[in-house]
Amino acid sequence: MPAIPNSPPRARRIMLIDPPFKRLYHDSASLVKFPLALGYLSGAVLQWTDWQVQAYNADFNPRQRPISLDNVTRIRQGMERYLRTLADPSAPIWDEIRAAIAEFAPDVVGISSKTQNFPSAMRVARIAKAHNPDTLVVLGGPHATLSTASALEDCPDIDVAARGEGEQTLVDLLQAHQNGTPLDAVAGLAYRRDGRIMFTPPRVNMPNLDELPFPAAAAPQVLRHYESYPAEAFGYVFSARGCPYSCTFCESKAIWTQTTRWRSPDNVVRELKALMAQGVRYVYFDDDTFGIRQDYIKELCGLIETECPGLKWGCEITVGVVKEQSIEYMRRAGCVRVNIGVESGNNDILRSVKKGHTIEKAYPAADLCRRKGIEVGTFFMVGFPEETEETLRDTMDAMQRINTDTIMLSIFTPYPGSELFEVCKELGVVDDDFDITLHNHQSPENCFTAYIPPERFRVLVREAAAIVGRKNNRSRWRRIGLMLRRGEFHRAQYTMSQFLRARLAWRGSRRIRRPANSV
Repeated sequence: MPAIPNSPPRARRIMLIDPPFKRLYHDSASLVKFPLALGYLSGAVLQWTDWQVQAYNADFNPRQRPISLDNVTRIRQGMERYLRTLADPSAPIWDEIRAAIAEFAPDVVGISSKTQNFPSAMRVARIAKAHNPDTLVVLGGPHATLSTASALEDCPDIDVAARGEGEQTLVDLLQAHQNGTPLDAVAGLAYRRDGRIMFTPPRVNMPNLDELPFPAAAAPQVLRHYESYPAEAFGYVFSARGCPYSCTFCESKAIWTQTTRWRSPDNVVRELKALMAQGVRYVYFDDDTFGIRQDYIKELCGLIETECPGLKWGCEITVGVVKEQSIEYMRRAGCVRVNIGVESGNNDILRSVKKGHTIEKAYPAADLCRRKGIEVGTFFMVGFPEETEETLRDTMDAMQRINTDTIMLSIFTPYPGSELFEVCKELGVVDDDFDITLHNHQSPENCFTAYIPPERFRVLVREAAAIVGRKNNRSRWRRIGLMLRRGEFHRAQYTMSQFLRARLAWRGSRRIRRPANSV
């Protein structure tokens, strides 16, 4: 009998997972986005290792048309289902993740987690270990950086936490794992050894971001359910990493530092052209703050205007960077949407959270963008530790006064590791029993102000949410009309269908939950 040739060794495999969050609230509350973290990490693994990689956005439901989960009311309606699904290991979403892990059979599972979805990330880690106890489970993302030790203590199924910028750390970790070399040689990690948590030296951030592969380029090869994603799911871009500001409720600086690193305008535009070739017509810059250098904006927008005709895009900016010349550069280059972080209508609160602007400067900033024909979204947040009923009323007044197309309302959440988390502990509004499972920026359980009783605070939040709902509904139809006048028929249709489907879906879910004897 002839000898049977030896099979070639199987390539090592890593599965990168963005854990579910929106889908825990509602079946159709899907994240229709290729998360940039998964895109960058996948591209780095493909480019710099010989590992096979699969990227799995578990918050995307390929079987449902998505609905919007964008306000306090809908989060409140879905909170019961969120908690029930999180606690039930037999829920369909966890079965889906089990099947995905079993099908790909990874040697390493990497989970990218924010603090708000860390409870979900722990469930995913448990599933990975149950499938194969020898699987190396790595946690990355903001929570791994902000709460490194507690993440490893809270979840014994997580073997390693990657701190800070992740691409080179992951590549070095995979090479160490493949070669059997000690993890202490890899910068930017925390791991267990003999029951103790060990930290390796911090990772130095990449000096040249142009070396990174374009995130969407790897998607056809690595993204699970790639064929079910619409083109707009890939229309997210970073032009820079890092934010020079010091907002106390945000911990971008813990991940990227306050030193901003920019990609070259030519590199950004090459990525935009590649996205346009894939059918993307609208791009959103996911930078923490876009436009903080006017010379960079001038050069980048000049290139977009000449090299990417027809491309529409949006970004997030701060009040302080809204200058007439910069906004004009952006408008001419196709910018149709800016989101401005206003946060509060009270200057004492703005000062305490180090926003760097006054409410009096926010009004003309929004006016200028609207005057240039650019849609304006504004972020407001209520419930800061020093919030009083008077300061919250000032924010409600500002929300009604400001010239904006939409308002995104959040309830302050003290994420562990942030500066305001320590303030909350000092004020006694956070104790040792703090359960992050119950809290996110729209959670009805949130109340972390020392000066408003919880029941009264929730009444005020409902008033604020009603203001936002009325203003957003009026402006939504104006925006659809504007899109139609600009010939953006696809965006207009998508916006309208999102609005109508969300209303029907949430009304239906409320009818299902209503007791039979209710009036």
